[in-house]
Amino acid sequence: MSTMHHGLRLFIKALLTTSFVLGTFGQAYAADKALLDILLENKIITQVQHESLLKKESLTQDDLFVVTPTETAAAEVKATTPSKEVPTLSSTTDVALGTDEYIKIAVADAVAARIDKDFPVTSRHTSNGFRFESRDGNWQTNLQWRAQMRYTNPLSSDPRQLGDFADADSSNFEARRLRMKIGGHGHQPWLKYYFEIDLQPSRNPNSSAASSSARVIDWRIDIAKWAAGGLRVGQWKIDMNRERVDSSGRQQFVERSIVNRTFTIDRQVGVQWRGHAFKGTAADLRYYIGVYNGNGRGVQNVNGDMMYSARAQWNFMGRDLPSQQGDVEFTEKPTGSLAFGGMTTKGPCTRWSSSGCGNLDGFTSPASATADQFKVEQAVQEFAFKYQGFSVQQEWHRKFIDDRLTGTSNELTGFYLQSGYFFNNLTPVVPKPLEFAIRYAFVEEPSEDDRSFYNEREEYTIAANWYFAGHSNKITLDYSYLTIDDVFSNGDDNSNRMRLQWDVSF
Repeated sequence: MSTMHHGLRLFIKALLTTSFVLGTFGQAYAADKALLDILLENKIITQVQHESLLKKESLTQDDLFVVTPTETAAAEVKATTPSKEVPTLSSTTDVALGTDEYIKIAVADAVAARIDKDFPVTSRHTSNGFRFESRDGNWQTNLQWRAQMRYTNPLSSDPRQLGDFADADSSNFEARRLRMKIGGHGHQPWLKYYFEIDLQPSRNPNSSAASSSARVIDWRIDIAKWAAGGLRVGQWKIDMNRERVDSSGRQQFVERSIVNRTFTIDRQVGVQWRGHAFKGTAADLRYYIGVYNGNGRGVQNVNGDMMYSARAQWNFMGRDLPSQQGDVEFTEKPTGSLAFGGMTTKGPCTRWSSSGCGNLDGFTSPASATADQFKVEQAVQEFAFKYQGFSVQQEWHRKFIDDRLTGTSNELTGFYLQSGYFFNNLTPVVPKPLEFAIRYAFVEEPSEDDRSFYNEREEYTIAANWYFAGHSNKITLDYSYLTIDDVFSNGDDNSNRMRLQWDVSF
């Protein structure tokens, strides 16, 4: 008999012990009656047996686990199928043994079913972690934690200046991301919430310990009653471009491209109206319109200006394309999207990250800039497509920065194109969990030494992914060839980089 059945039998014995105590004061109308009602309801005992056992002052285990092996009893046993196979009833002795075994199993099953039915909360594991949900569906909590463990040689981050290439001599282990995620809904299925905590951000030796302390990076509440439109309030990665919105745990490469640092608007505090219109048609559209503080994660606005952003994503084949890289799901039908986004803001920031408001190389830091020194405007065009193990996505970025203090302006350009494929679709020689991917990226940005000159950086990366359980448990190995052309210094350089990473969610 299984451990579960053994535990349930102990539970039944506990009920019988309780009923014995109650029985010293009268008939079995407390624990005994509750148990007998369960057995009757699940047709483990007959009405006649129920009435007969109720007349007893107390019940014993033998009253339930020993049944007279009459032909009628044997017939009743055969009429119901227990959860576990019982001995064949070929003789009177076998009938007695089989009936006893059947009753033990059936009683355990009956009590288990009743407990499961009456318990107000269900639990199970899903792709979002451990899920706890009320039986009426109005309350749900998903708990998940994730570890991203990485080895890099020789560059732990993307080199942006000539000097960074010259210093490319390091070998590094790091817990790149350790995250706890809590999400679900409450009161109604359409009132959703989500929190994400960065438990231990990595830091450089010269950074303060505070920079690696735990921090809340995402918190948001969605009113999502209508698919065509809903309201989101909180702090999250603003829906501007796919590469940034794609979770770092849902990437095809160890890290995002060199484009990301320069052009992401990252996490902001604000409100957004978002929706999914014309679902399943040739006009299938996702849209996002928002207003934010514009100063990054957890920072109050420093002036009267706000950040405004908008994005329109056309699912041109009538099927929605989720924000995660690679075609791990082996999309059955061709699915693609074409999107455009834009942003404008005035403030002290020229770049944003999970750490909040920051500055691009060569620009004044937020701490030293005036409250509305920089006017920043951005635009992005994006394409993505998936079909039966093949995936491709591309982004083209433009960023315009006006320094209102110095009267100077700069234009920045970024582009990347990446693709992946599970070659097992072509030949069984390649293991099914193995995906190969390739990426090219380009960034043109002002020189750190003189913003009237521009640097050009390029990235060429190949990667291999082994998926143990989709993106929830995978190992990624990638190799990059990185170059820089510094016009101001009239110099150029290049470097190779290898990274190995295990990303696992629980």
